[in-house]
Parts: sequence; C-alpha cells; structure tokens
Amino acid sequence: MGSSSGFVGAAVVVLMLVVAGLTDGAAGVGRVGLRRKRLDRQGVRRAAAASRVRGTHVGNLGVVGGGGDVALENYMDAQYYGVIEIGSPKQEFTVVFDTGSSNLWVPSSKCLLSLACFFHHKYRASKSTSYKADGTSFAIQYGTGSMEGFLSVDDVTLGDLTVKEQVFAEATKEPGVTFLAAKMDGILGLGFKEISVNRVTPVWYNMLNQKLVKEPVFSFWLNRDTEGEKGGELVFGGVDPDHFKGEHTYTPVTRKGYWQFDMGDVLVGGQSTGFCAGGCSAIADSGTSLLAGPTGIVAEINHAIGATGVISGECKLVVEQYGDLIIQMLMSQVILVMTFNSFCIVINCYIALRGCHVLCT
Repeated sequence: MGSSSGFVGAAVVVLMLVVAGLTDGAAGVGRVGLRRKRLDRQGVRRAAAASRVRGTHVGNLGVVGGGGDVALENYMDAQYYGVIEIGSPKQEFTVVFDTGSSNLWVPSSKCLLSLACFFHHKYRASKSTSYKADGTSFAIQYGTGSMEGFLSVDDVTLGDLTVKEQVFAEATKEPGVTFLAAKMDGILGLGFKEISVNRVTPVWYNMLNQKLVKEPVFSFWLNRDTEGEKGGELVFGGVDPDHFKGEHTYTPVTRKGYWQFDMGDVLVGGQSTGFCAGGCSAIADSGTSLLAGPTGIVAEINHAIGATGVISGECKLVVEQYGDLIIQMLMSQVILVMTFNSFCIVINCYIALRGCHVLCT
C-alpha cells in the first residue's frame, strides 16, 4: 500500500490516536491473539498471492479529508490474522487487522457468484437479532482486484470487547483468485477515518467512543517463532510488557489517514543511497507482510547486496550472499538496523520490482 514516494514496513509495535500513557494489561485493555499456520510450499504461494493484493491497495494516500484477548494466527509469516464475531448470536470470522485501511468487511450470505465466498464464512443478517439494515453501496479497488458489497450495522466482538452498532460492509463480489487463496475471511481496518470508504466510522474509533478501552492505544506483538503456540497478539488499550524490553521509541504521525511518518534516509552498508537523503514519507502497514518502496531505491539495494536479475524484474536472494547487515533505515533520530531475517519471509525469496515487494516461491 501507499504511494511511489515512500516505503512500506510490515512491523507495527505501538500505534496511538493521541499521545497517551501505556497500560499494563489491567482493566480497559482488550487482547486479540494471533494464530499460526505451518509452512508448506503451496501455502507460501498462496500467502504471496494474497500479499501482492494487500500490498497494492489503491487507497487515499494524499487525501485527508474491560479487556479481552484476540489471538492472531501467523500464516507463513505473511498473514497475521485473528478471530472476531459479528451479530447476536455471534457469527465467527477470521480477519486481517490492517493499519493500512479503515473499513471492516466480511463475505455476505448474498455473495452468490464469487467463488471466494464459497470457501469462507459468510455473514447472515437474518440470523442476527442485533442486525440493522443500511444498504449503502460499498466498494474497494485493489491493484489486482476489487471487492464490492453494501453496508450493514451490527455488534462486533473482539476478544471480550463488544462494539455496539458498528457499520461494516457485506461483500457480494470478490473477483479473482486472491481472496479465494487467502486464509482470512475479511479485513478489519485500523487506519484513520480520513481514508475510510464512505466515511464509515472505524471499529477502533467506536471502541474509544464507547469507552471500551482505557487508553487510545493499540499494539501488535508478532511472534516469529515457528514453534510458538501463539502467532502473536493484538492489544487494544495498551501494551503487554511481557512482549518487549527497554523503552519505546516514538515518531509523530505526519498525516492522518495511514499511519504515516517521516523517514530520514535509506542506507546500505552505512552509506546513503541518495534516493531519500532529503527525507521520505513512509507508512506502517500491518496488512502488508513486506518492505516495499520505489523501484529506484529497491534496485539500488539489490545492486549493493549483489542480487541478480534486477532488469528482468525479479532477483533471487540467496542468504549466503549477504552479510549480517542489509539495510539501515533512519527514522527521525533513530537508526533501525535490520538483518536479512528481519524482513524476508523464507530463504528463497524474490523482489518483484513492479510492486517492489519481497515475494516467496
């Protein structure tokens, strides 16, 4: 996601709508656990396909206008998703928690002509006593596909937190193979209202408006341990101290919409690439598993690390060719040092210059 002038990062630690203190997991904090899937070659291909669409969402960048756990599942280190419930009685869905968008949508029981809907859970309004009709048309355009449907209103439960009368979209058309291959049923956006389609109030906003959490903070823990019981955790209302050491580093959100911040430069081997010396904008996107950026910068990085096949549009990255340090990203006053394993999904990866995404095969 994002524009051609910035970088997209997959790691999100702490995100706040306003500057606020952090809580320690007591009252007023909701938790969503992340789930995990085991690695297999077919799964890698499916994860990569889903990542391509999530990574090329055509959004609105530049247009500004008590407690409970939600576990997240780690699918091939490419999709982290968890369970939510909609309606009364509750209907269960798996969703990607996406800081790069702001709407909630799940497949509808009225989705009859899209194959993807047959392989995922569908929301049935007639089965929910808390359902309220809306009917407004809804559509999101992606780089390689789209989703269409209509708006409805119902209660949404995340862990032990229930958001009352949340407006969400029922998908009636999911063309293409991307959502067919995806492990999740839908997407729950955690971005700002400024990029919300139809200006729908996001779930996170209503969580605050209904005073379900003590602090306006949510945080992700993504577990990269393939043997771990949990794939990770999403905490609403604070940060779990069991999942970090030291102090947090803060950088201001420069434009409400995406979680956008200023990035000072991109360095390879301690030397500036020169492409971002004057500063760049970047977004933190939990719905994208990849680091992405302008073709020129990615090509420079490929050249610096000795990757081949840049002109053809794909370059195979062999772990043995790299040193411990691949890229240093200067964000505000802090240099974040990333090793190969920090952002590569598996050993055999490719960078597709068209979208500047690390893909797996």
